[in-house]
Amino acid sequence: MYIIIAGCGRLGKELAMNMSNEGHDVVVIDENQNRLTTLPEGFNGITVNGMPFDEDVLMEAGIQNADAVAAVTDDDNINLMTSEIARSLYHVRKVLTRISDFEKVSTFESLGFHTICPTRVAALESESFLEGKE
Repeated sequence: MYIIIAGCGRLGKELAMNMSNEGHDVVVIDENQNRLTTLPEGFNGITVNGMPFDEDVLMEAGIQNADAVAAVTDDDNINLMTSEIARSLYHVRKVLTRISDFEKVSTFESLGFHTICPTRVAALESESFLEGKE
């Protein structure tokens, strides 16, 4: 698969390394060049410096060939804009949108976004552990 990952924070780096190690073609976009240089030595994908929702940046990343886009920056608005562009303009089959604000999740899921919310995941895991449902 050809996967574009928007955001090179902790989640983006981990996802990029995992997908790359599994043999996928991976492109990581981040507006902060310094973050791109923190990808581990074993990363064999491509990096693109720029705003993830900028169409020129997306074209440089190969959005027209993408099978999947993961918008996982630390900014919900950037993630939503990137996801909507990938989904609506480029018809990318799989689009994952990270939403940090738990209260926004149901709204965006009702609009058809596939979301992941680290806050919700952590709360559910914590609850499960505390109630003894390991």
